[in-house]
Amino acid sequence: MLECLASVCPPARRATADISVIIPVLNEAAALPDTLARLAGIPELGEVIVVDGGSRDDTVEIARAHGAAVLHSAPGRGQQFQTGVSAARGDVLLLLHADTWLPTAAGRAVQRALSRPAVVGGGFWKEFRDPPWLLRGAKWKCALRLWLHRRVSGDQGLFVQRAALAAIGGVPQMPLMEEFELCRRLRRVGRLVLADATVTTSARRFARHGVLRTYARMLRVTALYYAGVPPTRLREIYEQE
Repeated sequence: MLECLASVCPPARRATADISVIIPVLNEAAALPDTLARLAGIPELGEVIVVDGGSRDDTVEIARAHGAAVLHSAPGRGQQFQTGVSAARGDVLLLLHADTWLPTAAGRAVQRALSRPAVVGGGFWKEFRDPPWLLRGAKWKCALRLWLHRRVSGDQGLFVQRAALAAIGGVPQMPLMEEFELCRRLRRVGRLVLADATVTTSARRFARHGVLRTYARMLRVTALYYAGVPPTRLREIYEQE
């Protein structure tokens, strides 16, 4: 493991009360209300920023009704995340999917995680809501993923110190696999960990395409990513109906 940059991991840590949540959205009117309602119960969150990629439903109106700041961006999670990061005020950025629900303990868990030596970011433990049996055990796959591949997935909720994100040049501008690249770059400046809280996320993609088919597509896209296939092509493969 490379040593932390001095500017990223100072010897004396302080708990950060201002965590900025950034949610990229595109036609998420069905998923967004419950996600935003749960964020309202987490006192450590300083702001919630919803970055819309061109929704044609009521996504933007729902975000504003829940008190979130709304920004607009070209579609693509990497671009949308970075748009939110550029406007955020918090010292900690929490990159969240629109269908991932945070528990009330999430803010404190992030603070504790980032107080550990050399830690610059990480994610939460994750479970699926109402999963088919093939998706059970997702929580323990989070530990296996971090241990084997030293990364967290986007639907775990990915948090990072602003200083660390600035040190690596911000969120990678990729239409897909941005969390793979983000974790890879963050490992250059510090450690990634799992915060002591569990998020729940939707299994809607698995329900739409089937569990085995979805896992097969994920494995294919991951292998092609490591083989150097351009992210634009990976997105086309991942989004095939």
